[in-house]
Amino acid sequence: MRRPCLPGLTLLLAAALAAAEAPRPSTASDRVEVLSPPLLHPALPFARSLRIYLPPGYAASDRDYPVIYLPDGQNLFNDATSYVGEWGVDEALDALAAEGFEAIAVGIDHGGERRMQELSPWHNPRFGEPLGAAYLDYLVETVKPFVDANYRTLNGPESTAIVGSSMGGLMAHYALHARPEVFGLAGVLSPSYWYHEAAFHYPQNRPRPAQARVFLSMGGAEGHEAVAHVEAMERLLRRWPDADGVRLRIVEAAEHNEAQWRTLFPEVVRFLYRLPPAQGG
Repeated sequence: MRRPCLPGLTLLLAAALAAAEAPRPSTASDRVEVLSPPLLHPALPFARSLRIYLPPGYAASDRDYPVIYLPDGQNLFNDATSYVGEWGVDEALDALAAEGFEAIAVGIDHGGERRMQELSPWHNPRFGEPLGAAYLDYLVETVKPFVDANYRTLNGPESTAIVGSSMGGLMAHYALHARPEVFGLAGVLSPSYWYHEAAFHYPQNRPRPAQARVFLSMGGAEGHEAVAHVEAMERLLRRWPDADGVRLRIVEAAEHNEAQWRTLFPEVVRFLYRLPPAQGG
């Protein structure tokens, strides 16, 4: 039997490793702007880059647009900056724009190793000091005023959504209840309700946000406990007078990943903004 040529095999392995480590090409729309330097709140420990998507008709119009805020900005628009794949928010909103709905999307980059803390409103001893309340203050006191001052926005809660997944989903749900005068719409995808039982106590102890709309989701492959948690939250929220403002989607075969959230994102936007369902949907 002929043995492989070791020098040749070494070169092949080196080439494979180099290819694996090569930067991925950008997939972001040319209407996604990365703001630099990051926005800093003078009293809070946050300075985050923003990734701002402007709809196709923005430059040629003088109208104001609804705004969708999303944590984990690195994963939203660009495969090159994503963890394991992007959400395709720009492509999804471009497709909705072709149907007549246009919105601005604002991605807030996460803080890397501090992500769990900054997206947690409550203390979990496994993850250290919770910074979620301060993070929400940063969104409300720094990010949103900047966006409203520099872009043409519809800035009322009925036009302002926050959409996140996992810990970002937990933050989106917290924001809806903590600052209902700011966020009237929430996309809560694969939320980390396991993080703290206060996730269930908090909405029970606060009044229903006026005209709020919430889209909840979970992948069936994320586990029985995760599905049970989101179903329990749906039952809790359906006690609101306007139960039609709550929707739950269990995606049976879906796992806890960007592929699920990418698929769901257009449906989330349609529900939150009362758009017609997709043709054939």
